[in-house]
Amino acid sequence: MIVMEIKDIFTETEKINIYKDGNATTYIAGDKPYEEILTGWNSLLDGSHEMPAYGVSLDKETVKAMKNGLWVEFDFGKLTEYNGMPFEKLLVEVDKEFYGFNIIRYTSERGYDGRCFYIDLVNKNMSDFYNILMDI
Repeated sequence: MIVMEIKDIFTETEKINIYKDGNATTYIAGDKPYEEILTGWNSLLDGSHEMPAYGVSLDKETVKAMKNGLWVEFDFGKLTEYNGMPFEKLLVEVDKEFYGFNIIRYTSERGYDGRCFYIDLVNKNMSDFYNILMDI
């Protein structure tokens, strides 16, 4: 049996969307910024722990929240599944002070409605990853 960790699925993304105060920029696999973002993301997840997520996302509230702050969205270009939960995209709010965060699932059928994944960064915050996204 192959046991896959959540951090392993991000290598399968086709695009990465960055939302800065509601303005979206898309980077395609193979682009230098895409690679820089993915490298920073992998570094962020290094040593982290996936934890049970108690929260759920509501599409309407998530879309509204994305108009402010910094968000990163990993677009897989197809229906993918991890831990029994399907998604086409995974969305994360990025704040340099966060020591843990929800990963919000998106499907074309339900939008951003549904259960989330949760990552505990274990004694570090998102500041380095935040800076990478702000500098691109």
